Formats: sequence, structure tokens, C-alpha cells
Amino acid sequence: MDLVQAIVLAIVQGLSEFLPISSSGHLILIPHFFGWTDQGLAFDVAVHLGTLLAVLIYFRRQLGTMATAWIDSVFHRRHTRDSRLAWQILVATLPVGLTGLLFADFIEANFRNPLFVAGTLTFFGILMYLADRFGRGSKDEFGLTWPQAFAIGCAQALALMPGTSRSGVTMTAGRALGLTRSAAARFSFLLAVPGITAAGAYEGLKLITSAEPVDWQPMLVGAAFAALSGIACIHFLIRFIERIGLLPFTVYRLILAGVIVWHFA
Repeated sequence: MDLVQAIVLAIVQGLSEFLPISSSGHLILIPHFFGWTDQGLAFDVAVHLGTLLAVLIYFRRQLGTMATAWIDSVFHRRHTRDSRLAWQILVATLPVGLTGLLFADFIEANFRNPLFVAGTLTFFGILMYLADRFGRGSKDEFGLTWPQAFAIGCAQALALMPGTSRSGVTMTAGRALGLTRSAAARFSFLLAVPGITAAGAYEGLKLITSAEPVDWQPMLVGAAFAALSGIACIHFLIRFIERIGLLPFTVYRLILAGVIVWHFA
């Protein structure tokens, strides 16, 4: 892999991980469109770590407060809204972890093709628009009940299918359950921390046990550019999502799905 390919894929990963347009779908499509060889497992691990770093940097203060409150709740039984949110994030991560362990290899073998991506882009894009259009969200992420947090976690498990979008499907669920747009985005990004960590650990374990040679330069470049583009993307979405809504992303998904069908059908 040359550095141009590494930079392009890393920027795409950093943007599409947090915009509701599907990072896995884009990482499948980009090599198809440009005639590139598959980027390989090592690079996937690197850009996942880059997007994880983006969340840790952007939400460092809130994550630090939540982590301190969570530890306090474990050892001293003192519970605050921050410790409750931290527990909800952990509980909401269970569905995607369990689904990944049971079905990740099956999904990898059967669903990584452009036409499947076109279908999931379309279906979940329309669902996202409907939830945003008709959802009457008025509460922030601290107002979620335990069943609602778990329901968003179950929605996140659907994102294992390429083209679904982890951020898209979790924001869709958040809007349907009464969160404001910015609260749905924040909960989605916070939920990404254990989710991306688990996915990176799983892929890293496969990397360690494989015989695939590692070219470290594209990996380091990819991680850096994925982190930088991820931070910029989070900042943009949090700042402007209440104003722009989710319709532009639905339109983008439908146009992209049409291009995929035209090109590959």
C-alpha cells in the first residue's frame, strides 16, 4: 500500500466513522472504485485506533469525569448522573460484543459486496430520516432510561452489516427514543469508545495470530490521519447537527446507493 492510498482511506475512515454514512461501506467501495487491492487487516486495525483516539481526545474531559464517577460507584457506592451514564454505555455495548463474537465471521464472508452495501445504505438512510423528521426529542443523554440505553446498544449491533453505519443507526435509535439531535450524536460517540476498542482488540488478535507481514509506515500514517479527520468530523457534527438535521446524510446515502447500483449491477 502506498501513502496516497493510506491517507485517502484514513481520511474516509475518520469522516465516515462518525458521520452517519457508514465507514465499513466506504472502505469496501473505495478500493473497488479506484482499483486498489484490499488494504489488509493491519491497516484496518490502525485506522480503528485512529478513530478511537479522536473520540478520546475530543471527549477527554467528559470521559475523565465519567470514568472517575464510575470508579467511585464501584468502590464507594456513590452514584451520580455521570456514573449512571458510564454504566449505561457499558451495558449498551453488550449486544454488539455478543453479536460480533457469534456472527462477525459470517458477516465478513457473506455481506462484503457493493450491492449489499447499496441496500443497507438505502434502508437505514430512510429509517434515519423518518426518526429525525418525526422524533420529538427534547432530552439529553442523561435522560435515557436503562431500557432505552440498551435499545440503542441493540441498534448498534446492526452496524456490523456493511453500509448500515454505527453512528447512523445509533443516532436513529436515539432520535426515535426522544433524544435531541446533539444528544443522540454525543451518546453515539461515547458509545463508540468501548465498541471501537472491542473491534480493534478483536482485529488486533486476528492480526497477531496471522502470518500477514506488517508495513508500519502506512499504519502509522493511517492512524494519524484517521484521528485528525475524526476530530474535525466530531466537532463539525456536534456544532451544527441541531441546525442541519440528518436529511443531508440521507440524501448522500441514497445518491451513493444509486451510484453503486449503476456501477456494479
